[in-house]
Amino acid sequence: MKNKPVLESADVKLIAAAAEAEALKNQWAVTIAIADDGGHLLWLQRLDGVAPISAHIAPAKAITAALGRRESKIYEDMINQGRVSFLSAPLLEGMLEGGVPIVKDGQCVGAIGVSGVKSSEDAQIARAGLAAIGL
Repeated sequence: MKNKPVLESADVKLIAAAAEAEALKNQWAVTIAIADDGGHLLWLQRLDGVAPISAHIAPAKAITAALGRRESKIYEDMINQGRVSFLSAPLLEGMLEGGVPIVKDGQCVGAIGVSGVKSSEDAQIARAGLAAIGL
């Protein structure tokens, strides 16, 4: 049996704080969501001024990245290249750029999803969160 790392509350807080700092530095109003490896929401933070729909999109991106063990952008790219059958994939509702898996020692331990600005900027914020824990 293998052992695998697990996100702890302190990790989640570090990731969220760094993601928030990146968003605020750029004056971007976003929602930040962090999920565990099973797609269960651990964190949801909606910054001032962001559209309410982002509170649904950010968790969906995080869940998609966690369950799929890959960036949500990969699904967006596949769909844009004509593989529209992925639109019917169960539980994968956040197939837009901005969901990034949290991978430690080759194991996906969760994901961060961000929504509120351009998709590439959402991903930038998510990656800033990961950098806070050295990933």
